[in-house]
Amino acid sequence: MEQVKHQLDKHQVGKVTLNEPLNKYTTIKIGGPADIFIEPDGIEGLKKTISILGQEKIPIRVIGRGSNLLIPDEGIRGAVIKMGTGMDHIEEMGSKIRVGAGYPLVKLATVMSRKGKKGLAFAGGIPGSVGGAVYMNAGAHGSDISNILTRAHILFPDGTLEWLSNAEMKFSYRTSVLQSERKGYCVEAELQLEEGDPDTITEEMKTYKDYRRKTQPWSHPCAGSIFRNPLPHYAGKLVEEAGLKGYQIGGAKISDLHGNFIVNTGTATYKDVICLIQHIKTVIKEKYHVDMQTEVEIVS
Repeated sequence: MEQVKHQLDKHQVGKVTLNEPLNKYTTIKIGGPADIFIEPDGIEGLKKTISILGQEKIPIRVIGRGSNLLIPDEGIRGAVIKMGTGMDHIEEMGSKIRVGAGYPLVKLATVMSRKGKKGLAFAGGIPGSVGGAVYMNAGAHGSDISNILTRAHILFPDGTLEWLSNAEMKFSYRTSVLQSERKGYCVEAELQLEEGDPDTITEEMKTYKDYRRKTQPWSHPCAGSIFRNPLPHYAGKLVEEAGLKGYQIGGAKISDLHGNFIVNTGTATYKDVICLIQHIKTVIKEKYHVDMQTEVEIVS
């Protein structure tokens, strides 16, 4: 990997390190080292990074702010690209905005609410990045990214860049086309907001934030919602009704606040969380004949 790092440094793609611990970059604070870790300084740096890694046949994993992500204690073989500083630009065009994939979603919602731009209040408590939100159609409080996205700028593994319309993104519940038919990396998003009253929007967002603070354990390391809601059921409610709140394996514990969250009590390993997820799946299947599907992205 030293030679690859040398190539990347030579082309000044951004920050490049070897054997970077990934627990620093996940909200659940679990994850071993990446063989090579790159934080590109922009879209061109990202394109060059993808090209060099492709030539060297090095597997690539792209991450944002590390929520909804579970990484093994052994780490990730190959390259991890973090969409962060350098990919967090923003441009306002009236009520429409163009924003980089690395921009924090909470910050975006806060900034836009203060400017009287309506449409992002639902995202005020989602601890991910814009790119991750587009990839998984993140949402809350009855809304999601698909309701405000006009188009997404996607970098495909072959190095081509293409703007995909909302329809072409094929959004559905916590899903987009990037997870299946057209695997690629969101580098920018265009969002259509509405003009509104800053005080009203800020108050709405505060209400959502307060609700999440009271009902979700973000004061502890966690990965967000573990399971997708098996509609018409709700994952958290099923877990709670099954009496699993507080159940613990090793350092991983089902939150006392919300049944769809697993918290790291301080010593949780990847295996602890995986075993706990499997236990929940087994119990819910036996009790309610419902198959639970994970929302958190599990790296194996």
